[in-house]
Amino acid sequence: MIASVCGQVLWVGLDSAVVEVGGVGLAVCATPATLAGLRVGSTGRLATSLLVREDALTLFGFADTDERDVFDTVQTVTGIGPRLALAMLAVHTPDELRRAVAADDLAALQRVPGVGRKTAQRIVLELKDRLGAPAAVPGGAGAAAPGDLRGQVVEALTGLGWPERAAAAAVDTVVDSSADPVGPDEVSGVLRAALRTLGGPRG
Repeated sequence: MIASVCGQVLWVGLDSAVVEVGGVGLAVCATPATLAGLRVGSTGRLATSLLVREDALTLFGFADTDERDVFDTVQTVTGIGPRLALAMLAVHTPDELRRAVAADDLAALQRVPGVGRKTAQRIVLELKDRLGAPAAVPGGAGAAAPGDLRGQVVEALTGLGWPERAAAAAVDTVVDSSADPVGPDEVSGVLRAALRTLGGPRG
């Protein structure tokens, strides 16, 4: 198993990046939030999970080992493959998934494209005692200040190809919306919500 990769980022696309390791460019599939943290020409480090099939080897990359472990665990649910597991992490952070499963929050799970009510029920049933407990609700020590968060998310969105004005407007919409389930003190959560507002990353 390839547990992690570290090297110069050669390219960042819509749903994958290329990281050079030992002179070899490795294509790594990842979520928009993970890709937004990579910069071409800089060193990138990703926790990884390798999918081996007869016709292909596919490497999936994650910001940390927690994301990777949740990705692997989610795939143990009947009918959920790597692409759907990655989509779940594109919409929710690992702790958001833990909270949704612990609270039987089918609506939150169904926000993931491809997850219907029956699949959401199956996720709750099969993962109830396997994902572990979520961390404390965001907003405690270490939370990003609103101004810092806004700048970080706007920078990430522009790195994914969105014009700065559109990115800033999307972030403002998310942070100012009291109805949005994502807390405005969580960078990755606001990035995911802003991407949903914009309709996904651009090339």
